Amino acid sequence: EITETNPNKVYKDLLPEKYLHSYHWINTGVSAGKEDKLNPLRSIVSQFDKDDLIIVKLDIDTSDIELPLANQLLEDDSINKLVDHFYFEHHVHMKEIAANWNIAMKGSIQDSFELMNGLRNKGVSAHFWV
Repeated sequence: EITETNPNKVYKDLLPEKYLHSYHWINTGVSAGKEDKLNPLRSIVSQFDKDDLIIVKLDIDTSDIELPLANQLLEDDSINKLVDHFYFEHHVHMKEIAANWNIAMKGSIQDSFELMNGLRNKGVSAHFWV
C-alpha cells in the first residue's frame, strides 16, 4: 500500500542527513544557504573526496539560488578542490532569451566568462550555456 507523502516532509524532516548523499534524485527544492541540509554543495564536501569524479550541473532556473551556489563553488576551496567539471545554465541579460527568461535574468555574458575563468584557474573544468 502506498501512502502519498509530501516530499518536503520526507527530505527535510524524516530523512536522516547521513542518508541524503545516497539519493541521486531529490524531488524537492535546494537551498543556497551554506550550512543548509539541502545545499547540494554541502553534500559534496561531506560525502566525497579528491579521488571521486564529481560533475556538477547547475540548472535550477532560479537565479537567486543558482548564483549564490555558483559563487560558493568559486569562493570555497573546500568545494572547488573536489569538483572536476561544472556546467551552468547562466540566465544572463540577453535580448535573444528575454522572452523566456526575463524575470530570471541576472548578470551578463561577461559575468559568465569571469565565473568560468575563476573556476578554471582553481582547476575546475567549467562551462556555461544561456
